[in-house]
Order: sequence, then C-alpha cells, then structure tokens
Amino acid sequence: MAAIEEKTDLESDEEIPFSSSLGKRKVHSLDFEMAHMHPHPDASKSQILNLMWKSPLRSIYIVLIKAKINILLPFGPLAILLHYVTGKHGWVFFLSLVGIAPLAERLGYATEQLAFYTGPTVGGLLNATFGNATEMIISIYALKNGMIRVVQQSLLGSILSNMLLVLGCAFFCGGIVHYDKVQVFNKAAAIVNSGLLLMAVMGIMFPAVLHFTHSEVHFGKSELALSRFSSCIMLVAYSSYLFFQLKSQHNSYSPVDGEEENHENSEEEEAPELTLWEAIGWLAILTVWVSILSGYLVNAIQGASDSMNMPVAFISVILLPIVGNAAEHASAIMFAMKDKLDITIGVAIGSSTQISMFVIPFCVVVGWIMGIQMDLNFQLFETATLFITVLVVAFMLQEGTSNYFKGLMLILCYLIVAASFFVHVDPSNDDN
Repeated sequence: MAAIEEKTDLESDEEIPFSSSLGKRKVHSLDFEMAHMHPHPDASKSQILNLMWKSPLRSIYIVLIKAKINILLPFGPLAILLHYVTGKHGWVFFLSLVGIAPLAERLGYATEQLAFYTGPTVGGLLNATFGNATEMIISIYALKNGMIRVVQQSLLGSILSNMLLVLGCAFFCGGIVHYDKVQVFNKAAAIVNSGLLLMAVMGIMFPAVLHFTHSEVHFGKSELALSRFSSCIMLVAYSSYLFFQLKSQHNSYSPVDGEEENHENSEEEEAPELTLWEAIGWLAILTVWVSILSGYLVNAIQGASDSMNMPVAFISVILLPIVGNAAEHASAIMFAMKDKLDITIGVAIGSSTQISMFVIPFCVVVGWIMGIQMDLNFQLFETATLFITVLVVAFMLQEGTSNYFKGLMLILCYLIVAASFFVHVDPSNDDN
C-alpha cells in the first residue's frame, strides 16, 4: 500500500507542472522564452499592453503600407486639393480616378479579412454587399446629382468590364502559365450565373423595347412602373440565388479537380492578418474615404469630358469600371495563374451577376425613395451591347474549359466595345 501511495504521489507531482506549463504556453505563446524566464503577473501585463499598442501600428502597416498598390493613395488628397486650388476638372477627375483604385482594392482586402471570422455563409453575403461597394457609392452620388445616365452607363460598364476584360485577362494569363494542359472549372456555377445574367438582360430589355416601340399604355409612366416592379423581382431572385448558393447547393460549388490538395494549401496559406474589430474598423474607414472621393469624381465628370474632348459615355462605361473593378481584376488573374478557375469564375462572373441582379435594381429602388425617376431603360445601343456580351460569354463558358485563346477573344471583344462607346453619342443628354 505504501508503494502504491508513493506512486500516485509521484504521478500527481509530475502532472501538476506539466499542466501549468501548458497554461503558460497558451497565455504567452507570442513570447515563449520570456514566459519561462519571468512568469510574474506584472511582466505578463506589460507584454499584453505592448501587444495592444503594437496591434494598431501593425494593422496600419498591413492595410496602408504593405501592399504595393498603396503607392497611389496620395493621389486622392491631391485631387481634393486641386479641386479647391485650381478647379481644373480634368486633373481632379484623373487624380480621383487613380486615388480610388487602391481604396477599392483595400476594401476588398478588408472584406476578405472579415470573412475569416464570420464564416463562409456570412462571408459570401459580405462579399456580395461590399464587393461592388465602389460602384454603389459612385452610383448613389450620381443619383443625388440627377445624373441618371452616368449611373446606368457606369453600372453597365462594370458588367462589361468583368465579363470581357477581367475574365479575358484571367483566361489569357492562366492559359499562358498552364499552356501544357487544359484548365477546367465547374460548369454548374457558370451555368447558374449565365442564367441570372440572361434574366437581368430580360429585365433591362423590356423597358427599352416599350420605349422605342411606343407601345406603352401611359407614355413614360408605364416604362418607369415596369422598371420598379422588375427591380423588386430581380432583388428577390438575387436573394434566392444567395440562399441557393450558400445553403442548398453549397457542396456543388466546391472545386472538382485536386480538391484535397487545394484545401490543404488554402489552410496553410490563408490566415487572418487583422483582428475582427480591426477589419470592421478599416472597412468603415475605407468606405467613408471612397464616399468622399466619389463625390469629387462625379462632380468632375462633365468638366473632364469637356476638357479632354472625350464622350461622357466612354468615361462612364470604360474608365470608371476599370477603377471600380481593380480588386476583381487582380484577384481573378492571380487565381487563374494558380489554376483555381472556380474562384476566378466566381470573382468575374459572380461580380457581374451582383451588379446586374442587385446593384442596378437597388439603385432603381433608391431612386424611387429619393423621388428620382431612375429606370431600367438603358437605351437601345447599351441594351444591345449587354445582350450580345452575355451571349458571347455564355458560349465561352458552356464547355467548362479555358485556354489563352478564349481569353484573347474576350479581350478583343472588349476593345471593340470600348471603341464603340468612344464614338457613341448619347441621344439623351437631358439627364446629364
């Protein structure tokens, strides 16, 4: 019995320091050696305070300094300064355009960091809301100024830019890097997105057809009423699509080839660089800063068009969306070069679906609340351009494969669209 008691005493004596050392490792994991050398409560408090002071400086470095695109951040304050000092709309527009590009990219980064803590379902909703925050903010400012055509053309340009330029560059770069094989993506998500895009084309086309065929019951009023009703239906359809994608068919949107390897690599590579409250704080700060710059950008559009002898349609459809889609453009190309085409399709085509089925109807509803007659009549030329673009991209995606030739074709199609809007004269200049 004495031997048994001595054995149990030895075991208990061995277990106590082992468990306490584990506790110390958890508390002082960032400074392992100091925790064992100075295990006093005063030392631990000072280390925690040092970490709290270092955390804001670290987040400022990560968000505002670390990324190479942040070299363009000073152009925003410079645009505001020139607005009040010189009043030259061309320079104000150009510098505001350049200054918004890094903000759009950092806004997407903050959203991705926040998605680490919210989970995939809420993260998908956040990406749907803040992924096109730049376009939404610019559109709301333009609506306040009564620039309905700028809103319509900038949102149309975002759809065209994502489907042709962003997806084309991603396919082209991915095909060049992986020239020795055929890149494959999941056709299920691409087909669903193509169907939603065709539904958006239908919602945009009918008000334009009513207008140009003069077949309205009440001229002007029926077109506006149909636009508002169709916008509500499109918002319901987009909400159903989110539920379908994130809940009902969550497993069908996972990568097919090399799923386990990609999952392991993503777990090793992806780790949050910001805390939860840091991500929320930066999301708020960047959104406010984009809102301020968007106001100066919208106010300088007409003056920039006159000074640079450039059509407002070209500025709205081509220049504004390229800046707004800077984050999507970079991430889509990066994922395509890593042979993760499912994510590329989700970024490029998914962003076009968000704009056509969420942002455009949302702007119609916001204009309805503000008493502004924002409708879905995008005029005949713009509607035809959107319809043909959706058909071309749908045919490109139907095989579920990608190569550099498909990417080159999409880029060339975008150049044709850009040239068309450069020589296009907007028939309705009253709203501008």
